Amino acid sequence: MSTQKQNKRRIIFHIDMNCFYASVEMAFNPQLKGKPLAIAGNPEERRGIIVTSSYEARAKGIKTTMNLWQAKKLCPELIVMKPNFERYRNASKELFKILSDITPYVQPVSIDEGYMDVTDIHDYGTPVELAHYLQNKIKNDLDLPCSIGIAPNKFLAKMASDMKKPLGITILRKRELAKTLWPLPVEEMYGVGEKTAKKMHSFGIKTIGDLAKEDTYQLKQLFGINGERLKNRANGVDPRPVDPDAIYDFKSIGNSQTMAKDTTDMKEISRLMNRLAENVERRMKRKNAAGKSIQLMIRYHDRKTITRSKKLDYYIDSKSDILFLANELLQQHWNLEPIRLIGITVQDVEDKQNIGQQLDLFTYEKVASKEKLYSAINQLTEKYGENPFKILQSPETSDIQHPQTSFQKDFLDDYRK
Repeated sequence: MSTQKQNKRRIIFHIDMNCFYASVEMAFNPQLKGKPLAIAGNPEERRGIIVTSSYEARAKGIKTTMNLWQAKKLCPELIVMKPNFERYRNASKELFKILSDITPYVQPVSIDEGYMDVTDIHDYGTPVELAHYLQNKIKNDLDLPCSIGIAPNKFLAKMASDMKKPLGITILRKRELAKTLWPLPVEEMYGVGEKTAKKMHSFGIKTIGDLAKEDTYQLKQLFGINGERLKNRANGVDPRPVDPDAIYDFKSIGNSQTMAKDTTDMKEISRLMNRLAENVERRMKRKNAAGKSIQLMIRYHDRKTITRSKKLDYYIDSKSDILFLANELLQQHWNLEPIRLIGITVQDVEDKQNIGQQLDLFTYEKVASKEKLYSAINQLTEKYGENPFKILQSPETSDIQHPQTSFQKDFLDDYRK
């Protein structure tokens, strides 16, 4: 982004899709419209978890992460469906195509939300008129509702899009923050989690306005550098640009899944670990990446969660290596209490183009055993001009063999293809 554009008064949109998974299902099957609908992992199990729900379901008290049996008790007529991630991913791809037709400055941040810098876009009238155009186009073309926040920076645009749902368009101006933003409870501020909010409450910081006026030194003592950052944002200060290439700044690739029921059954745990390692390997291959650290997350029956990691002297990218190291962490740190959720993440990830081949003790035998194969492939490549054994994997299908209840972000550049 040019210096001239950075110095201009920016106009940032935050596009936030409303009840995205449920809305996509309603667009696919209009008979579901107006009915209480929930998307849940393992809907055949009483302990399945609600991923998202329609506004009709939310009106009955249905909430994300609620157990399915609780949701059914609140709303016996609730329609429950498994996630269809291929369908959601295709809808997301079409959404970001629409946004990128307006401006190249589009930054997807998840499957159903993203930022746009429309500072230099004048072909559609005022920013509000452009927002109405976008909202109507997404509704007409995809049959999907969205809310749009308009502000001079990303933080305020994000806060604005949350203020009116569904189909809201909200403007947050810095000069109006004392009236529009500061009266809100501090826990409603983007970037303030439950634990941080509790700590703020204990020091008398109850509202976003309290945070905006708090002493900077005191905040840094309590929350480190993040304390100063949160105060700046409460005052409407956020210089971050809308960066279309931010989706490539991945430092970790992981996968997690909630068990059908809390368990200590090693066979069930091993099956899940195997599947998670397989999913991580597939996503790393899709990114052509490898990492130098492995992390295991365990959530117990009482929702206590631990994360344990191991740094490596070498890069890994294969299922066998990921699974071996994750199992090692499990054996060292599992307290044998029933497990509710497991997650495996490869961290310190780099693009393989930036990594030289390492022949350490861990990988030497494997690489050496393939030396003749590599030599034969090189000879055939020289003869025919292209590696005849190169595996072609469709980005549309590579991540959907084992759908999860959480969605990965490493497909967010698909709209450019």
